[in-house]
Amino acid sequence: MHLLTDIEAGKTLCLECEWLSDEDERTCTQCGARIHQRKPFSLLRTWSYTIAALLFLIPANLLPMMVITKLGIDEGNTILEGVIYFVRHGEMSIGIIIFIASIIVPLFKIAALFFLLLVAQLGITDQAKNGVRLFRLIERIGKWSLLDIFVVAIMIAMVQFQNLASVKAGGAAFAFGVAVFLTMMATEAFDPRLMFDKEKT
Repeated sequence: MHLLTDIEAGKTLCLECEWLSDEDERTCTQCGARIHQRKPFSLLRTWSYTIAALLFLIPANLLPMMVITKLGIDEGNTILEGVIYFVRHGEMSIGIIIFIASIIVPLFKIAALFFLLLVAQLGITDQAKNGVRLFRLIERIGKWSLLDIFVVAIMIAMVQFQNLASVKAGGAAFAFGVAVFLTMMATEAFDPRLMFDKEKT
């Protein structure tokens, strides 16, 4: 079954309130938001942000996220090593949170973005509805993307407060923060309406 798009109907869909305005309108007649038939250069920008995010995830997982100093000896821990460290020291819940927020969620978001891009780029319109559901999901989890950085910051304060060790953020924290920011930019740049179009604009 062919779904009639807003372009085919001579309308423009507002992404803020989902109101259909005439195609020559530049602001939504319902909520006043600025509207476009399609976000300018959506696919190009989303591809760029997503690939860059994937590249930043490499040092984010290879460089130390935390540097722990005990008895004058520095020990750098990658994200995965940090998870193991917390589990071994009885902080299972924090280890699980870091594992999900730092490894599972970023990889899931990037994989989802690649799926959305392929659906839109290749015109796989029979997957467009699934793509919209996936897009809404990664939009929802976007606000939790920096959870890992907050957890590390809290743990640094907690460990130092208890005088257990000296802990500071490692080089991976910057790379991870950039990767998270880029995935958020990619999500913002992507126009889900493109998945329903036979011809890309």
